[in-house]
Amino acid sequence: MLDRKIAIVVGAANGIGRATALAFAAAGARVTCADVEEPGAKATAADIERSGAQALPVHLDVTDGASCRAAVAATVARFGGLDVLLYGAADNDRTATVVEMEEAAWDRVIAVNLTGAFLMVKAALPVMIAGGGGSIILIASQLGRVASPGRPAYCATKGALIQLAKVLAADHAAQGIRANTLSPGAVATRRMLQRHKDMDEARRVMGPKHLLGRLGLPEEIARAAVYLASDASAFMTGSDLLIDGGYTAV
Repeated sequence: MLDRKIAIVVGAANGIGRATALAFAAAGARVTCADVEEPGAKATAADIERSGAQALPVHLDVTDGASCRAAVAATVARFGGLDVLLYGAADNDRTATVVEMEEAAWDRVIAVNLTGAFLMVKAALPVMIAGGGGSIILIASQLGRVASPGRPAYCATKGALIQLAKVLAADHAAQGIRANTLSPGAVATRRMLQRHKDMDEARRVMGPKHLLGRLGLPEEIARAAVYLASDASAFMTGSDLLIDGGYTAV
């Protein structure tokens, strides 16, 4: 349970982020729903409040340090602190080899997937430390462990998030901070439609790549995020929680 916990979910407008914001609230947390897609953040927050929990929608540009600091400040002003940060922002990367990829496209993926995580953690850590500690959860991917052809920037950033969480864990354990990554396999969200004409095609192509023979559901990833945010995972830090339906097992 997350009773009395205060959380920021980055990427709360849709997909895994939205499912996690809803799950955090259902577990008792007060949740800041942060996203560059402000209407989606507002919709998620409104759904949480209709359930009887507390939520704050925030427009957030993770490539801007000032925007990250403002999101943390708004959370503290509304709820009085910060216990959990879940970072789930990810850019829409196009399929391309290193030779084919434009430098601007590479820079954009790095800025959103990786540098944005650095900026949000940098903004959140002082507040979490002042409050006695907290849990940082970075959404990585099974592709942080194994490669996918044509996705050099995505794979590189997801692997880097796994390493970033380890360093955060090492640097801040004495201050009560736990830092872990959560690595989903392919999940049935709108991101699947970047590479497949519809969700049926995504299920047909990607499902068999998992031992369980299907795509994951956002709610399944959200339940793992609740575990990492809660005191049930109090002895877990510097780890990568792989929820990939067996994608990387063989």
